Amino acid sequence: VQLVESGGGLVQPGGSLRLSCAASGFTFSSYAMSWYRQAPGKERELVASISGGGGSTNYRDSVKGRATISRDNAKGTVYLRMNSLKPEDTAVYFCYAVNRAIPIQYWGQGTQVTVSS
Repeated sequence: VQLVESGGGLVQPGGSLRLSCAASGFTFSSYAMSWYRQAPGKERELVASISGGGGSTNYRDSVKGRATISRDNAKGTVYLRMNSLKPEDTAVYFCYAVNRAIPIQYWGQGTQVTVSS
């Protein structure tokens, strides 16, 4: 099983980016997918989630209206698009897969996002 994140980097305040998480080794469409983030000295927090079929999403309040989570089950990939980035969005962003029926969960290794001028 692998979850490989990409798309992180240094972005100026107000900028945008799209994170990708490529999954392999499990039945992707059977898993709800989420993006979490962890800033230095802080606990890991949920940013956004999407159901296995993609029909249901939810977001933490601080990113609502600025973030969009989506998935392509044919490609086994989940995305997080973030606009109007703020310095407080700086964190390592992790991809998370869960199938609560089994239950089983997987984590990616994370990708660093730094929002700074």
